Amino acid sequence: MAVPDEPILFMKPPSAVIAAGEAIVLPPSSGQVDYEAELAVVIGKTARGVEVGEAADIVMGYTCANDVTARDLQKRGGQWTRSKSFDTFCPLGPWVESVAPAPNSLVELVLNGELRQSAPVSDMIFSPLQLVAFISGVMTLKRGDVILTGTPPGVGPINAGDKVTVRIDGIGELDNNVVLPGAWPT
Repeated sequence: MAVPDEPILFMKPPSAVIAAGEAIVLPPSSGQVDYEAELAVVIGKTARGVEVGEAADIVMGYTCANDVTARDLQKRGGQWTRSKSFDTFCPLGPWVESVAPAPNSLVELVLNGELRQSAPVSDMIFSPLQLVAFISGVMTLKRGDVILTGTPPGVGPINAGDKVTVRIDGIGELDNNVVLPGAWPT
C-alpha cells in the first residue's frame, strides 16, 4: 500500500474483543482470514480535540492486539467494517501497561512457533500519540476506547488449529488459538 497522508480509520464492535487465551473463530463466509500484530493504545479519560503534545495525558496504557481481518471480504467489499468486525476478531491483552513501549521495542507475531512479523515501534507511519490526536479531532474518545496503531510487514493467513502470538517488548505476549465455527469454547 502507498503511505497515506493521514491515518485510515475503521471501527470494530465490542463483540469483536476477546482476551488472551480465548479462541479466534473463523467465519464460514470468508476464505482468507489474516493476522495483524499491533500495538494498542487504551484511552483513560474522555477527550476531544487533543493536541499531540497533550495526547499522553488521556492514555491509560498500552497492550498487544491482533487486528484479525477477513481479507477476501475486505477486498470484495471495498470497505473494512465487515471484514474486521466478526466476533473474536480483536484479541487484546494480556494486560495493560501504563508505560509506553520504547521506540526500539519490537512488535512481533509468531504463528505456530515461526516469526512472521517483526518491526520496532519507531517504524510506525504515525506514532501512537499522533493517532490519539488525529482520532480525537474526528470523534470524542472515551475511557476504555482502544486504538490499534497499524501492523508491520508480514501479514498472512491463519487457519483452524493455528496458535497465534502477538508479542511486544515491555508489554507481554497475547496468545490465541484459531478454531472453526462450532468449536467455540464452553
